[in-house]
Amino acid sequence: MTDYGHDLIFGTFITPMHENAEQVVRAAQHAERAGLDLVTFQDHPYQRRFLETWTLLSYVAARTERVRLAGDVLNLPLRPPAVLAKSVASLDVLSGGRVELGLGAGGFWDAIEAYGGRRLSPGQAVTALGEAIDVIRAIWDVDAREATAIRGEYYRLVGAKRGPAPAHPIEIWLGAYKPRMLRLTGTKADGWLPSIGRMSTDEIRAGNETIDAAAITAGREPRNVRRLANIIGQFGPTSPRLLSGPPEQWVDQLAAMTLEHGFSGYVLAGDNTGDYDRIGREVIPAVRELVAAERDRSLAS
Repeated sequence: MTDYGHDLIFGTFITPMHENAEQVVRAAQHAERAGLDLVTFQDHPYQRRFLETWTLLSYVAARTERVRLAGDVLNLPLRPPAVLAKSVASLDVLSGGRVELGLGAGGFWDAIEAYGGRRLSPGQAVTALGEAIDVIRAIWDVDAREATAIRGEYYRLVGAKRGPAPAHPIEIWLGAYKPRMLRLTGTKADGWLPSIGRMSTDEIRAGNETIDAAAITAGREPRNVRRLANIIGQFGPTSPRLLSGPPEQWVDQLAAMTLEHGFSGYVLAGDNTGDYDRIGREVIPAVRELVAAERDRSLAS
């Protein structure tokens, strides 16, 4: 069993369709009213039917008050990291500290290249992502005295002015599946954000082990890397499938994922605001209560 002890976060993954732009914003507002903690949007700038993600995040930040916001995950090959760092920090300041940074190495290379991005091999993309994280953290580190001097193969930051500083310590979450990306997550990131519908239990366990080993090698504490999961679920009769059943089945399965696999963030893919209400009313409080009770029991034993 692996429980990293993080506070629990529940969110939603809303489809950013441009023909339903106001409906997308209303769904984010509904998620906030329902008691969810996080609203996320995918980032595919080359997808003609989607709203541009950073513009959408900024607009939703202005139309909400409490909920945290993130790209899930932002497309690094089409977003220069130094400017992205300033954008994220600026929106964090303007929103009162409500922004986190989900970041991906890229994957749809034909579409990325069509939009002016550089085609990279999988290994090159991981290297570029690691350099980008260094660039982003350097821009945010306004207290550093030395000049910026990052001379990577893909990204450079030499003598650039730092700032602005974010309003809170922004977490960088990586969408990672393969060993090199998992090692980068353990070495440099604050969180792991896979879609667990694509993963077996053995793959989840191996992912955690790879992240933990990389963190230890880098001199980091593995529990400082939050584990989040994009999830797909539906309410209905009891079934053997994950998150396909009544609320009490969701509660038991999500609590087990926290206590056995270390996940502490759950992001539901879907636009059904009725599900947001059920999750906020019938799932979130019960999962938190069950996890808290088990953690108290473990501390007492």
